[in-house]
Amino acid sequence: MAYSDDHIALAAEYALGTLDANERAQVESMMSADRGFADVVLAWEHRLGVLNQMVGSVEPRPEVWDKIRAAIGHSEPQPPVLQSPTEPPPLAPEVEAAPAVSADTSNLIRLEGRARRWRLVAAATSAIAAALLMLIGIGVSMPDLLPDNMRPKPKTEVVEARLPPAPQPSAQYVAMLQKEGGGPAFILTVDGATRDFTARKLGVSAEAGSSYELWLISDKLPKPRSLGVIGANEFTSRPVLAAYDADLVKSATYAVTIEQAGGSPDGNPHSAPILTAKLIETVPPPSR
Repeated sequence: MAYSDDHIALAAEYALGTLDANERAQVESMMSADRGFADVVLAWEHRLGVLNQMVGSVEPRPEVWDKIRAAIGHSEPQPPVLQSPTEPPPLAPEVEAAPAVSADTSNLIRLEGRARRWRLVAAATSAIAAALLMLIGIGVSMPDLLPDNMRPKPKTEVVEARLPPAPQPSAQYVAMLQKEGGGPAFILTVDGATRDFTARKLGVSAEAGSSYELWLISDKLPKPRSLGVIGANEFTSRPVLAAYDADLVKSATYAVTIEQAGGSPDGNPHSAPILTAKLIETVPPPSR
């Protein structure tokens, strides 16, 4: 059976003894269940064991022992351990270089094992993140595909709808402009809020070369003020009364004179009024 690089690295770490207790137990379980994997571990033990046999024991220098004792809290100097006469002499320098091979190999395998573990953690984290993103996407776009306990709960949101206040009717005023003893010639209406006026013509027509002109007359004004020519069409509407005080507009007298075609040329009436009237309130303001 072909084993992956991770299996081979795990077997090498077991042979080197760099695994913790849980990892060693895991490898031993794998060895008991898989004879092929046990052979891989055994091959690593033989391979590394040969390297170990190539290196003889070397007695550390006395200062090395002192540093070790100082590091673990025993700073008292200890006598060096003498080498037994029966022990073989230290290897020549060229042979002593062999431990570097073993150390380098173990470091390489430990680094490979750590990298393997980090790769496994990163892969697992990526898989969990991908699964969460997939669940979120399904929950947003197709929640019916999820089990009942994983479906997003519907949110009930109470929205208070406020309608704009209904417009309040403004006061309305009207004046009947008519000759004495005759029917009305014009009906004048004024809006109390905007003070716009509308003059409606009722079956009268100015003679050729002349026009009807409407005037505002009040003792608060030095002279009559022209509100323009009326009667050319059935309805004449203008906003000119907005320039005057509301009380003046309501209390003034409205008069009609006959002027030359197009109206008075100098802003003054050139004939006596033929029609006069005052405003009366037809629709009271909402505050009443």
